[in-house]
Amino acid sequence: MRRLISARLAGNLLLGIYGLLVIFHILVLAQVVPSSNVWGGQIGESPENLVALETTAIALTAFFAVIVAAKIGYIKAGRLRGAVNVLMWIVFAYSVLNIAGNLLSGAPAERLVFGPVSIVVAFLVFRLAVEK
Repeated sequence: MRRLISARLAGNLLLGIYGLLVIFHILVLAQVVPSSNVWGGQIGESPENLVALETTAIALTAFFAVIVAAKIGYIKAGRLRGAVNVLMWIVFAYSVLNIAGNLLSGAPAERLVFGPVSIVVAFLVFRLAVEK
């Protein structure tokens, strides 16, 4: 695994992907991108659901980016280094579950676009999680 991709490159790619995902969710929240493309198409016409779910998605994605940034040294973790390592495994578990959610989604965009993206994200997160 370590020969395939460096931890630094995996982290930088993740930060780029997470940044693009935040922008995507902001565009969904602003209704530039149809909400039928996310959450399995289950949001419907409810603005409250849209705001709650998309705000949660943005916050979670930003939190994952902070964990990745700490893991690769952009943010000094100090005594929290052990917590960052544990959190990377939690992010990996979430990423694996996200693959299933995207591939089983009723929304074609989630299956065809975000399914493969989720697989790449899970691979990159795993690369970072195994790094000491």
